[in-house]
Amino acid sequence: MNTPVSQRGISAVSWMFILAVLAFFASVAFNMVPHYLDYMSLDKIISSSERDAANGTPIHSMQDLRSHIQKGMQVNGLRDIALDQVMVVKQEENLFHIRLKYEKREPLIRNLSLVASFEKEYQLRMP
Repeated sequence: MNTPVSQRGISAVSWMFILAVLAFFASVAFNMVPHYLDYMSLDKIISSSERDAANGTPIHSMQDLRSHIQKGMQVNGLRDIALDQVMVVKQEENLFHIRLKYEKREPLIRNLSLVASFEKEYQLRMP
């Protein structure tokens, strides 16, 4: 038979521990999710440049490509990423090789930080 002592359930200390762990993971999520959303927006802007060029947006030089990406960043509210520092573009005739590489750091506790590193390469063929 079950006695009342074995049916008491979770203690207050256990609840506090569970809440502390949940608060920690919520803090990590609130700090890092915006950086991943910014990266996904930037990835979409760069990937759609080829399609936008085919639909009438003239992109013939590296300057046109940078301008197109900066306009997309402005529309999406990406203000804390310096495009000149995170993106390297090389052009071979009508083919653009783009390398996007950067990292974001968020302080967590004293000298501990969360780091998200983003790196991707693109090959875009412009008409």
